[in-house]
Amino acid sequence: MKEAILLKLGKRIRNERLEKGLSQEQLAELANVHRTYIGMIERGEKNISLLNIERISKALKITVSELLK
Repeated sequence: MKEAILLKLGKRIRNERLEKGLSQEQLAELANVHRTYIGMIERGEKNISLLNIERISKALKITVSELLK
């Protein structure tokens, strides 16, 4: 079963990515992670580490605290 917090974070990342006009592949490249990993995060399938939250927030050009709102 997917945890609500993982789904919420995944949705937030997806919304930010789409607002910036980035594909999953583009975001993955900017964050230095694999494209399939971004998809898994957005679907709430991965329990993402703090290090990767920071990488993704930098790639999206927002702070970690903004990402976690």
